Amino acid sequence: MDHSEGLGRVVLASGNAGKLREMQALLASTGIELIAQGTLGVPDAPEPFGTFIENALAKARHASRLTGLPALADDSGICVRALGGAPGVRSARYASIDSSAPRSDADNNARLVRELAGSTDRSALFYCVLVLLRHADDPQPLIADGAWQGAFIDTPRGAGGFGYDPHFWLPDLGLTASELDAQTKNRLSHRAQAMQSLLQKVGAAQSSGTTGQARSGAGG
Repeated sequence: MDHSEGLGRVVLASGNAGKLREMQALLASTGIELIAQGTLGVPDAPEPFGTFIENALAKARHASRLTGLPALADDSGICVRALGGAPGVRSARYASIDSSAPRSDADNNARLVRELAGSTDRSALFYCVLVLLRHADDPQPLIADGAWQGAFIDTPRGAGGFGYDPHFWLPDLGLTASELDAQTKNRLSHRAQAMQSLLQKVGAAQSSGTTGQARSGAGG
């Protein structure tokens, strides 16, 4: 069932090329035209908040307000149990929290390896929150999340994916996220789970007549 009818062009509130590729693949059968915010001249939004959902909402509002389009935002990261859930919302800039180090994937992973040195608990999960705004002042944002359980390993494996994928071990498969083919990753990942849930919510909103509501009206 196509839950996306009526959305058309949607701006992705991210400058991450890896996220764009995965999102486009996940939405390939929906008819949604996903456009990276950078191609529309939209700079990255600040992400000052301590939770994924707050940052995703801020990014979606920023992109929608500057483009006039519906906006889809993803805020995601790796949460390690031994570190109390860190890096969490700081996953993309973990290496530069306490220094001026560049925010490269290699630097972020290297810091996490250092932080976990000597720890026997390597439990970790990838977490994703998706927010869809039909316009910048949408009072009913559609929000979905997904979690992917695994473990963090010191030695990277695989050449696919991005971010922490080479270190994210999936015990049931005996592979890292980087060793999965794109089709398998887009079936199992935190982002895939969140997208499936989001599209169901889009369908429910359309069925109830709330999709694309007027931007103003009497309060209640």
